[in-house]
Amino acid sequence: MKETVLGIQVNTENYDELIPKVFERIETKQKSLIVAINPEKIIKAKEDPALKALLNNAEFQIPDGIGVILASKIQKGQITSRVTGVDMMLRLCEEAAKRQKPIFLYGGKPGIADKAAEKLQELYPGIQIAGTQDGYEQDNQKVIDKINTAKPDLLFVAMGSPKQENWINANRGQLHPTIYQGVGGSFDVLAGNVKRAPEAFQKVGMEWFYRLIKEPHRIKRQIKLPLFLLEVAKNKSSK
Repeated sequence: MKETVLGIQVNTENYDELIPKVFERIETKQKSLIVAINPEKIIKAKEDPALKALLNNAEFQIPDGIGVILASKIQKGQITSRVTGVDMMLRLCEEAAKRQKPIFLYGGKPGIADKAAEKLQELYPGIQIAGTQDGYEQDNQKVIDKINTAKPDLLFVAMGSPKQENWINANRGQLHPTIYQGVGGSFDVLAGNVKRAPEAFQKVGMEWFYRLIKEPHRIKRQIKLPLFLLEVAKNKSSK
């Protein structure tokens, strides 16, 4: 099920509903891209037709951001819980370990993907990590060949959005994996280089507030949230 928020499609399911759907696609060999949707991306997509097409053409659009949940409430929609990019990746890795589906980590500074892989092995014993590759390799064909030789079912790409999704879309036709997710700074979180907000903030969808306290310069980005919700309300009342 999907719901439209200011012209962008968003999945309404939670983790437990999404995970089986993702792995079903591995079994049926249906290549699929998972993108994280937040208010910032939705606002940018209004001015950027290429970004709008990228987001809407993805097979899964997860509601990553409390603003998307609030927007759904305003328009009396069905999205009730956040599905964050990093937690989606972790849930996929947990399930991949159970089902013995190999994964590959691509992106980040040299050594970061390796550290992230070590952490995943610690979290999910038995997980099959087919390989890693940092994001500094200039020869794209070399990267493609390395991934294809490893034959993973899931590929996580950490380059920042929308660069990572654009790379996936440009190359997935010649890549072996079935499931693709752009994961931004998730490798840095797993490697211990970046700390997530405490769990109490995560549970109530206030990670953005924690980051704002830590990095006050983010206020310019966060101020867009009330404007986004106002636009959602206007859009609803005009229908």
